[in-house]
Amino acid sequence: MDVKVLGAARQVGRSAFLVSHKETSILLDYGALTTKVPGFPMHVQPKQVRAIVLSHAHLDHSGAAPIYFLGGKVKLHSTPVTAELSSLLIQDFIKISGQYLPFEFIDLMSMNNSTVSHGYLEPFQIGDLTLEFFDAGHIPGSCITSVEGGSKRLLYTGDINGNETNLLKPSWKSLGEADMVITESTYATADHPERSAVEKEFVDFANAVIERGGVLLVPAFSVGRAQEIAMVLYNHGFKHPVSMDGMALKVNEILLRYQEYLKDPELLRRTLESTEQLVSWSQRRSVVKRPSVIVSPAGMLVGGASVFYNERLAREEKNAIAIVSFQVPGTAGRTLLDKGLTILNGKPTKVKAEVRRFDFSSHSGKSMLIDDLKKVKGSPMFLTVHGEEESCISLADVLHQDMGVEARAVVAGEEFHV
Repeated sequence: MDVKVLGAARQVGRSAFLVSHKETSILLDYGALTTKVPGFPMHVQPKQVRAIVLSHAHLDHSGAAPIYFLGGKVKLHSTPVTAELSSLLIQDFIKISGQYLPFEFIDLMSMNNSTVSHGYLEPFQIGDLTLEFFDAGHIPGSCITSVEGGSKRLLYTGDINGNETNLLKPSWKSLGEADMVITESTYATADHPERSAVEKEFVDFANAVIERGGVLLVPAFSVGRAQEIAMVLYNHGFKHPVSMDGMALKVNEILLRYQEYLKDPELLRRTLESTEQLVSWSQRRSVVKRPSVIVSPAGMLVGGASVFYNERLAREEKNAIAIVSFQVPGTAGRTLLDKGLTILNGKPTKVKAEVRRFDFSSHSGKSMLIDDLKKVKGSPMFLTVHGEEESCISLADVLHQDMGVEARAVVAGEEFHV
């Protein structure tokens, strides 16, 4: 089995790996770097590829996939919830960045028509390869992918979270024996604070903001994070109004159709029933005038209704903005977090609202990630990807020292054989 690294090497974004065995070649993810001018992985001719296998719906793993559906015979394989969520996110990607993308809406429709869905623990065949999905615990439908060719077995973690959340079960632990593991390294140098403490701190902050007559804006990713934040508030008996806006509302509908991918579907249903859905501009203009919590995409304040809320709420000290997602350098959310600045009327302006960050990460922290990787049996080669350079190198060093196996922080273009 041969593996070529096409992207996500010593960076977060544009994940893509070409796996070949005998006459069959597949892509594990084909994501985009969602900067102002999007970036893409190394290109492989569509005629060389039998299928794309998505680990999950986030654009850094799925965003460039429609390139392969311009008329060829490529199939896309994923869990059913990933298929719907990735289509939703890519459609929005086309609206925002269409002029920079090498595909159009019609190519996304072709991709949707070429999709084959598989559940967890249901082995399937693509040519000479046998694949199987395991729950990755990252977002609904996310998976660790097992690829077998001949006597060799590859595991690809995609993005993984070994900790239980309100929305999801933890990642699958019994992954068996492998000859190679491609693993994310996002938080390979840092542990997250204990989740229950983060939840309490967040709920206490929300109460304090509302009790002083303010509005708390929570810019949150529409897939997973928005629902998790609402569930945290509901689970803690939060007594004040909570509303949700934007693409998260469409995601809610999808998740309730695929309840088998959730930890507690009934809890999500009750949470959403207690949450006001904001679907009109009259609602939006009204909600910023009364003390409440507003959960709204985009998670980095780049597009989406959260931009409107930020403009309305940033000027007053009684209001607050809770940053609950990773903020990519160069985004409005990162500028707000680092410098306390936002764009108002086209000008950088100091924000008067209180800004606080809360670690609700959907990735495993250092200790959890390393412990779970050590449970993989055999003596696999580890390829560390999807992290800043320091994280990829650090994780490779730890795995090599602790397990005595070969571990590499790879660069794009490198090829490996197992």
